Amino acid sequence: MKNFEERLERLESLGEAIRKTDLPLEEALKAFEEGIKLARSLEKDLEKVESRIEILMNGPEAKAEESPELDLFDTENR
Repeated sequence: MKNFEERLERLESLGEAIRKTDLPLEEALKAFEEGIKLARSLEKDLEKVESRIEILMNGPEAKAEESPELDLFDTENR
């Protein structure tokens, strides 16, 4: 499978091809179908990256630095 950048470039070229008025309808439809598949795969890749970033930003290290908001065991305020 091609990498993200190669697939994005292909999607952009398909978009340009579809915009041409001299493209036969059948070819435009094939380009559109390929573009939809590429867009979906790119979206999945972006979701994976976002998930990894969120894990890195909000991982166990970040939670250890935060103080708990609950005062269930706070005996000073009783």
